[in-house]
Amino acid sequence: MGFLVKVIGKALEDIKVFLDIAVENIIDGNIIAFPTDSVYGLGCDPTNLNAVKRLFNIKFRDASKGFLLLVYDIQEAEKIAEFNDPARKLADQFWPGELSLILKRKPQCIIPPVVSANEETIGLRVPKNEIIREILNLLKKKGNFGGIAGTSANYAGEEPSTDGQEISRKFLNPIDFIIDNGETRSKIPTTIVDCTKHEIDILREGKITREQIYEALSG
Repeated sequence: MGFLVKVIGKALEDIKVFLDIAVENIIDGNIIAFPTDSVYGLGCDPTNLNAVKRLFNIKFRDASKGFLLLVYDIQEAEKIAEFNDPARKLADQFWPGELSLILKRKPQCIIPPVVSANEETIGLRVPKNEIIREILNLLKKKGNFGGIAGTSANYAGEEPSTDGQEISRKFLNPIDFIIDNGETRSKIPTTIVDCTKHEIDILREGKITREQIYEALSG
């Protein structure tokens, strides 16, 4: 089992050494576990095919179901995805936050197609959780892509994990580095909106409601 570090109640400046270790694990092609805005997630470098394959295997996830990308900011998102007017309005309103957008991949996207199940679309979110957000920021500052392939910390078809200790108990295959910040406050999933068609399609209504989505678009 990988290394687990408890950071419950600690400020970012007090856990910088652990965030640096998490970043080095990502750069080295390892898998990390971390708190998100809702449940805990697993993540890796989305440009590293070996790491992506290992993430699929750890979750027993079918390759026909791709991974969402967590990115530091809209500038990183624009490197790999095309933003139409509705997508930009939603990103401006709800990022960082609990909204995932499905967008068209850019023609020269640096993210291998297998990450998004070989589709011409890609799912993106700028998280609000300060721990994973700072990890993404550090990746960007080091000259890497400021994003990771992210997925809920669970085996396919099971309920997501809500604290780091649960992850360390649950997974037989090792997660290389686990950041345990205690139990997540919200267990409500993020909202997912497909912006690739003529009209948006709300694929999943979560913390951000349908009404909030349409109100943002009408502004």
